[in-house]
Amino acid sequence: MKRVSFIVAAAALMFVGSPEAAERKPLFQDHTVLKAVLTAPIAQTYAQRSSDVRLYHPGQWTYIDADGESQRLDVSTRIRGNFRREYCELPPIRLNFKKSQVKGTLFAGQDKLKLVSPCQNGLESQQKLLLEYLAYRTLEILTDYSFGTRLIRLSYVDTDDKKKSWTDLVFVVEDDSDVAKRLKIDKVRVASNQFEQLDRPTTALAELFQLLISNHDYSVLKGPDDEYCCHNSEMFTRKEAADKRIPIPFDFDMSGLVNANYASPPAHLPIRLVRTRFYRGLCQPDDVMQDTVAHMLSKKNEILSLFENQEDLSRLTRNRSLSYVGEFFEILEDEAAFQEEVLDRCRGRDRLDNMLAAEAEAAKD
Repeated sequence: MKRVSFIVAAAALMFVGSPEAAERKPLFQDHTVLKAVLTAPIAQTYAQRSSDVRLYHPGQWTYIDADGESQRLDVSTRIRGNFRREYCELPPIRLNFKKSQVKGTLFAGQDKLKLVSPCQNGLESQQKLLLEYLAYRTLEILTDYSFGTRLIRLSYVDTDDKKKSWTDLVFVVEDDSDVAKRLKIDKVRVASNQFEQLDRPTTALAELFQLLISNHDYSVLKGPDDEYCCHNSEMFTRKEAADKRIPIPFDFDMSGLVNANYASPPAHLPIRLVRTRFYRGLCQPDDVMQDTVAHMLSKKNEILSLFENQEDLSRLTRNRSLSYVGEFFEILEDEAAFQEEVLDRCRGRDRLDNMLAAEAEAAKD
């Protein structure tokens, strides 16, 4: 028992930030649902979805603080995103606060924030929004190398009266520059990654997490054409190990956990449905995979409780998601299943073997 506890404790250390890491900023220190109102020219903002030039539109952000008092901030809004910007009835937007105005408030330190909203009106889209939020929260449980999130019950008021007011659950995402400051790491802009340039423990965890939520819409090696690496994975390095890159995943709407009606797996994979798990991660040394699995299993109950206790999930969505996430942990707990569904499918086995052989040879010198 002591041996198992030691392995779990040692594994956990690989996924926490440096001892000098700071706390998340106030907005992301609490997971209670924030109540807010966005008053802005919403229709004008949405109208720029297909425009090459998308402008910020001034508005106001009013929220209820911890004391139950109403607080008002100036904010500008701009449509953002790629696929969802074009496809969704309610596209995602970016909030731009005034740094000088947010001092001493819940939004202290915030400047530009990504706001993720349901794709369409209606309960089904709202449930899928919650599942994407829970995917982010799951990664937060697993590692400090994650984006913070905050769920908001947001009322939209269009100042031009072109859209009727409505209220939705949405969430905001911690800015990548704040992640870098918090963890004392540096964001890097590169065209691509080579296998040996990736930090092994954090890459193994990121890719097993993608298997947990059944997300095939990512890469840790390259980005879309004419964009920085990597697709739905931001790259960072530690100052003391600048030659090793740490992937932090984001954007999970294409995952099987969310199961959006527009999601489909990449054509080159031998699966038809996004809810079918198919591991496409890189091969890792045995000890790295063992430590990563031990760490994830140590967080199993906390992750399942996250889904169990999310009040706004419908009973059907809760039960389906609990079953789906539970199936992932069954794979980790079954040695034969893990061998078949993960180790036998990982990419780059020959390259990993050559890298390990070279490292062993260098250690002799």
